Amino acid sequence: MDVTNRVESRDARTGDVRALDVGETDAAGVDHVVSRAREAADGFATWSRARRAGLLEALADGLEGERHALVADADRETALGATRLGAELTRTTYQLREFSRVVRDGSHLEAAVDHAAETPMGPRPDLRRMLVPLGPVAVYAASNFPFAFSVLGGDTASALAAGNAVVVKAHPGHPAASERVAAIAREAVASAGAPAGLLALVHGFDAGVRLVTHPSVRAAAFTGSLAGGRALADAAAGRPDPIPFYGELGSVNPLLVTPRAARERAEEYGQGIAGSVLQGGGQFCTKPGLVLIPQGEDGDRVVAAMAQAVSAATAAPALTASMAEAYDRGVEARTHDARRRASGAAGGPHTTRPVLFEVAAESLTDLLAEECFGPVAVVARYEDEADALAALARVPGSLTATVLTAGETDRGLPATRASLTARAGRILFDGYPTGVAVSPAQHHGGPWPATNTLHTSVGATAIRRFLRPVAWQQAPQHALPPELREGPVQVPTRVDGVLVLPSADRDRPHDDAHGEHRE
Repeated sequence: MDVTNRVESRDARTGDVRALDVGETDAAGVDHVVSRAREAADGFATWSRARRAGLLEALADGLEGERHALVADADRETALGATRLGAELTRTTYQLREFSRVVRDGSHLEAAVDHAAETPMGPRPDLRRMLVPLGPVAVYAASNFPFAFSVLGGDTASALAAGNAVVVKAHPGHPAASERVAAIAREAVASAGAPAGLLALVHGFDAGVRLVTHPSVRAAAFTGSLAGGRALADAAAGRPDPIPFYGELGSVNPLLVTPRAARERAEEYGQGIAGSVLQGGGQFCTKPGLVLIPQGEDGDRVVAAMAQAVSAATAAPALTASMAEAYDRGVEARTHDARRRASGAAGGPHTTRPVLFEVAAESLTDLLAEECFGPVAVVARYEDEADALAALARVPGSLTATVLTAGETDRGLPATRASLTARAGRILFDGYPTGVAVSPAQHHGGPWPATNTLHTSVGATAIRRFLRPVAWQQAPQHALPPELREGPVQVPTRVDGVLVLPSADRDRPHDDAHGEHRE
């Protein structure tokens, strides 16, 4: 490890910087960490599901035990506030425990058993299939979630649940919080009897590049900017052995207000939209950045309510100084294409001033339809459905799309709604996109550039990213994973085409004492 380049932790409110007792990870350090992860992955893949679930629960317990210190570290580095960070830490421990339940259930393995049989195509050999771990996984921590998308966030939790070792590239916006979480993780890993290399942390831009190209890394997960994610995705694809790269890269999250909604719920929706835009300093990946509102007096009332809320808002600290600078450049560029309808109070250095832009839908430019990370939104005023559709044609893929209506009987703008659905991975009605529930039914992804994959990074099915299928043909029982051996099913299993649950094992065909299959 290169100790000459110390990692620095910045106070987001005062700008004060202090060096941490850790250096940026050099090439030899990355190689050492990944090599240990490779060794750890081989052993961890053989752990029982119960033991693996126990580790995930121990990691959650470790975070809870250090809650006060963790929130204090993260708040100093991000200025997100103790309330927000405390809720995020709760989400993080919840994610770990949810994945422990997923592991115990075992349905994520997609187990299938096809016994040897005669078929219309001729004899079929005994075939058994399920998903297995990939190997070491690289996780790139996000700036805006120092817990939930960081060292022990959803990507790490799902990769560990799948049975993989993980190497996390810390985000420079919250290195001290990351180091504290990593220390908690190391203690839990050691107490569980797992190899020390099972979960590791590296620092530095160069380390991140080396990580995705290391020959032992088998997949990578990233949450961040379009430019950074695209560079890493290209590096992953350009390897002699390309690996999966799961990137969440950028999202404008269009929101549509129907004419009836504007007429009947103008003030309510105007204030609600503004609250969603301003939440967390506008530093959520699901912030509605483009809002389609009808022309006319009803739409004017919606915009007026939004403008009032934005004008009353104050500048918020940016997660990093470079993000504040990028925000200012983005706002300045948009002033050439749209009218600045409202601005909040200005702040000190490295803060982001809330801004609301307004433009006719027919004048919407590609720039105005792009994400600007921070408390800014563009209102596009449409005349009719054709006008709204033309504006949406400029909108790239997003994580979310929202329709605000006057209720169940409001079926207005059906073609526009269909266009929104085609551009997003999650469709909301009469609510706001900021806030992502962790559940089996959740999908946090969307068409490019929101993500570059069909998979979700939130919820139970996020585990699928870090597994691959293997089929065993004519394998002796001792060579099979326990979940595929004969006897009562341990996990939901499709046996000879019929789904069999562990509690319904009496319906499963069994072998006789000589190992011959009988119906």
